[in-house]
Amino acid sequence: MRAFLMGLALAAMVVAPAIGSSPAQRDRGTAEGGGRSHWVGSWSAAQQLPEPANQLPAPFAHDATIRQTVHLSLGGGVIRVRLSNAYGTAPLHLTAVHIARPGAPGTIVPASDTPLTFAGRAAVTIPAGAEYLSDPLPFAVASYGDVTISLHADDFASPPTGHPGARATAFLASGDQVSAQALASPTALEHWYVVAGVAVEGTASAVVALGDSITDGRGSIPGTNGRWTDDLARRLPGLGVLNKGIGGNRLLLDGLGPSAMARFDRDVLAEDGVRWLILLEGINDLGTLTRDAPASAQDHAALIVRMTVAYRQIVDRAHAHGLKVMVATLGPWMGFDYYKPDAANEADRQTINAWLRTQSGADALVDFDKVLRDPAQPDRLAPAYDCGDHLHPSPQGYQAMADAIPLAFFARKHESRRK
Repeated sequence: MRAFLMGLALAAMVVAPAIGSSPAQRDRGTAEGGGRSHWVGSWSAAQQLPEPANQLPAPFAHDATIRQTVHLSLGGGVIRVRLSNAYGTAPLHLTAVHIARPGAPGTIVPASDTPLTFAGRAAVTIPAGAEYLSDPLPFAVASYGDVTISLHADDFASPPTGHPGARATAFLASGDQVSAQALASPTALEHWYVVAGVAVEGTASAVVALGDSITDGRGSIPGTNGRWTDDLARRLPGLGVLNKGIGGNRLLLDGLGPSAMARFDRDVLAEDGVRWLILLEGINDLGTLTRDAPASAQDHAALIVRMTVAYRQIVDRAHAHGLKVMVATLGPWMGFDYYKPDAANEADRQTINAWLRTQSGADALVDFDKVLRDPAQPDRLAPAYDCGDHLHPSPQGYQAMADAIPLAFFARKHESRRK
């Protein structure tokens, strides 16, 4: 009997599909050229606790539907969705989560409406602090296409986890309307809640962009998918590009969202199929040093040291997991009214950029400072690349950033993710 049971166990191991194998097994199959199928991130948003102004409006805290459309970078025939209650203070009970093809804004194509399940069940309760994956679902999606995810909760966790800087429109409505073609009496707002990622089954890989509001797309036109990561995705057909930008984000300290150091594991290492990292962080660390009060020369010097140590930590931790890392220089910021940078702040930026160019230990560099600066005033954005606030690029500036990234960095021969 024991031999019979052992035989069954061995048979189950042999026939188990690659999608259920360990990440290391899936990665090894792909890196060795076997083309083994695995999960690859196609869309993602960094999760945070929305500040009070961006929290879910009170009328929709109970018995409400949220309908959100996300723009994919990579297509596939089987998908799964990641939902987040990472910053919730109570369990989040979702009675239904559906996916569909979008119609007109806020509507879905009824024939495509499909429920997601969790261990075979339509409803799911996500513990406070946790993220859950849906079951794999055969649902064909195209690269650069959109999907709409509608979810209903009888009582949203207070407050729900989300991503305020969506630059895309979500729709809220009372009651369970997840299958409605058009929501009754919807309210529109530009935030994402609960939905954290979409992955597809395939043999491709993904790149994560870890950054602040410049990566998050501030200054781009809402609804146009005009972040520099969107522009990069269009240059990288067949790869997933995952935007992990948070407005106001810093390397070292939490602010509007957890610091880059605090969120590195969740936002980079835990992503499906990631093999490359592009790191653009630090301008908010420099700016907050003196925003509220002057800083001494010793304070400036100490911040530089802490930042460079943090950069090396990110590079080393990424390398330890087999990721290739591209660091990005910090773009011009003189004239930005929020921080009002002076000569000492600008000297800090130049020091950081010089270090990034020569001492980061990364595999590659993209010099966004050189790309974006005004040749006549190198401490300022070029007028055509300035959205108007003198820090965040315009749509043309974001395109220039994407165009500056060397595509050779993503050559498949360099793939070697280790566990």
